[in-house]
Amino acid sequence: MALCSSVGALALPSELIVHIFSFLSDRDKLRASAVCSRWRECLFYPALWTELKLRVGGGSNGGGSGSEQTPRLEFLMRKFGSFVRELQLEFAPLDGYLSPLQHGMEAAESDPQFAKDAMVTYLDQVLCVLGSLRNNRNLQKMSLYGDTCILQDDSILDSSYLSQVDQGGKKMKEIQQLFEEILSNSRQLKWLSSAFMLGVVTPCSLASLSNPSTSSLEHLSLIDNQLPSLISTVEVERLTHLRSLSLDFCDFTSDMCRLLACGDRAPLHRLSLLLNGAALDVKPLDGTATEDDWKALVRQSTNLRVYIMAMDVCSQDLLRVLKPSVPLERIHLDSYSTLVTDGVLELISQQYHKTLSHFILMRDDAGFPDLSVNRNEDPLVLLAWRCVHLTVLIIHGYTVWSHNLVAISRLRGSNLKVLEVSEESIDFDPDQSVYIEGDPVHNLVKEVSLGLGRVWHPSMDNSVVLNEPTQHFHREMQSFSAGM
Repeated sequence: MALCSSVGALALPSELIVHIFSFLSDRDKLRASAVCSRWRECLFYPALWTELKLRVGGGSNGGGSGSEQTPRLEFLMRKFGSFVRELQLEFAPLDGYLSPLQHGMEAAESDPQFAKDAMVTYLDQVLCVLGSLRNNRNLQKMSLYGDTCILQDDSILDSSYLSQVDQGGKKMKEIQQLFEEILSNSRQLKWLSSAFMLGVVTPCSLASLSNPSTSSLEHLSLIDNQLPSLISTVEVERLTHLRSLSLDFCDFTSDMCRLLACGDRAPLHRLSLLLNGAALDVKPLDGTATEDDWKALVRQSTNLRVYIMAMDVCSQDLLRVLKPSVPLERIHLDSYSTLVTDGVLELISQQYHKTLSHFILMRDDAGFPDLSVNRNEDPLVLLAWRCVHLTVLIIHGYTVWSHNLVAISRLRGSNLKVLEVSEESIDFDPDQSVYIEGDPVHNLVKEVSLGLGRVWHPSMDNSVVLNEPTQHFHREMQSFSAGM
């Protein structure tokens, strides 16, 4: 930088140096700070760092192992934790862990020490972050996400590992206490989100939220694999200006829905619900919002839009969940063992044709069931035809016939901004190949591209469609709620 190399630049007042920094990207700020100690001091001026986005862990993709990143995290939190206004932190998949969608579980299961080391690193990093935020009264947005839920699901991080690395639960108790201190010390919190952060949030955490923050909070998302509800109706009652809410579907009770429908509250704009079929035996759908409850809520919150992700939920339960009055904008049906039926797709396309914009249908299994069997019309084509606002369609694990894919592209055209279909999900009708010359894949690409008005190709990389469901829910919820 020519300006910094001059003697005059070294003599610039601190206010002007900070002003120069304000026009630079974070990376360029760091480069410019190498000029001299005065410029380096100005680098950490609070006004320059109102927002901090961090991703910790993830092995080589995350820039080193989780434990190697701890000193960097400590440095950043020591510098910015006491005054940063917005913090978004993701704990990437624990170092050394291989995603079950891609590599199986052998790496983690064969090395018990791995889980212990990962657990120690996770606890230390969470303590570092929360300890630095405890006295931050400027905090307006705190968003935490942890991929540790993957290991929780497979019992790799269970009570036995916790007791070995955290005897007496001292660190876990300290983490929970720090989280509550942050809430009680906050004065203008507008966005609070904690998703799958092992041990951070308890059913009592929200009660610690200060009175000023109960008036300012507009978005709340507390989701974990815990059975007890993390968000109670009593605590939601205090949050009169809440406009966006994200929670476990079974925790969205009839009482909570009726409370949110009261006229003395700010209308709700976004509601994100996660339904885990594996938990329905111990956390049943009984007591969740009824059709009348939804009607009352929609009358009060006329602009309300709903996002639902259902993980391994059988079609019978889905039919119970999908009430006619739900203003459903986005739905993600993800499964390993269960099978979504054509009846569910028929119901979705009929009930939500005026509101649905995002539809994701995923199944991670060797078989590719055909939902159009014994039907005159393919349910996916009918969905594309009826749902006039459909902009995102992602499919994997179900058979999609090539001619139906062409029909979908023509029905929605350029308005369908995202059409992701894995290559292995696409099949070709042998009877049609008699009438079509050339390579069927080439013809399909050509026809779909013409229908969409842009170049299109099947998804060759399954990671585009087969990502970790909880991570997808967290990120989709973030963008969905940010658009309110």
